[in-house]
Amino acid sequence: MTLAIREAGPRDRDAVWAMLEPVFRAGDTYAVDPGIGREESLSYWFADGHTVLVAEDGEPLGTCFFCANKPGNADHVANAAFVTAPAATGRGVARAMLAEVLDAATARGFRAMQFNFVVSTNTRAIATWEKAGFREVGRLPGAFRHPTEGPVDALVLWKDLP
Repeated sequence: MTLAIREAGPRDRDAVWAMLEPVFRAGDTYAVDPGIGREESLSYWFADGHTVLVAEDGEPLGTCFFCANKPGNADHVANAAFVTAPAATGRGVARAMLAEVLDAATARGFRAMQFNFVVSTNTRAIATWEKAGFREVGRLPGAFRHPTEGPVDALVLWKDLP
């Protein structure tokens, strides 16, 4: 696989929605309403201040965004979100996008990256983040209503950047 990761533009909105929709509808990894519509989803993903990327290998395989986690005196800490197309799961797309985001965040002067709400049952993502050096710094007991598991914990993960 030859994966290219680039900044997303207006022409990518249909492809990004095609990746977001099944993930958001599943309701098991993101704290968004599973019934969220296309325009609301794209407004969330492409919000002001978000740098949105698309990973592709002839077709879109993943998307992510990164931004300041909070404004003002906390704007030196980045935040990010990742979605892999269902057909690309397990092919290293999220890992490649994470490496790109960590490099870009570091180049933009961010000092750390924080994931605010990682659903504890999302073990594949947690393993990817931990392999990249993230560590759990907080646990929110029962903070996520999983559609099949019921209330599950959400994790706060942190990584210092060089």
